[in-house]
Amino acid sequence: MLRVLGKSTSINVRKVLWTCEEIGIAYERTDSGPELAQNPNGLVPAIVDGDFVLWESNSIIRYLAGKSAAQALLPIEARARAEIGRWIDWPASEFNSAWRYAFSAIVRRDPAFTNGVQIERSKQAWTRMLAILDGQLAATGAYVAGATFTLADIPIGLSVNRWFLTPMLRPDFPAVSAYYERLSQRPAFLTHGRNGVV
Repeated sequence: MLRVLGKSTSINVRKVLWTCEEIGIAYERTDSGPELAQNPNGLVPAIVDGDFVLWESNSIIRYLAGKSAAQALLPIEARARAEIGRWIDWPASEFNSAWRYAFSAIVRRDPAFTNGVQIERSKQAWTRMLAILDGQLAATGAYVAGATFTLADIPIGLSVNRWFLTPMLRPDFPAVSAYYERLSQRPAFLTHGRNGVV
């Protein structure tokens, strides 16, 4: 059975758990394990699949979808796969970087994130990212990469959950709000996303 290592409150662990639920992969999750030492960054999650250990959450979810031939989530056709891959990676490169400072200050109350100017800059950058997402969702009319739910919606959906659960003033993004409610029709999102955990 697949082992998932990392606390279920971690956004990146939740990404893996949500993917497993969507595909129907049986797994057991533990907070830690010796295999975590294989990640030189010392971060979670990692998975143990037989004798194969993999870390980096985006690599993990791609691996799980590919191994399971979950083509509805990650198609084989190169262009469609690339479109989904772009949106899988956007949180790691842009979206999450925008909200990290504000989230750490407002929600985590981390004493290393108390600079008021930096908090405001982060909130403004976060809002810009939501505006980009709102435009994309308005264009597709449904999900991030098109008319159907794909692997791209998992990392994006978890970041959107943080947007709605962070106590701050937010402009209205109608397409994002509709998307959030659309995701909330998925049992796996309710279990690993919209479950009161930020």
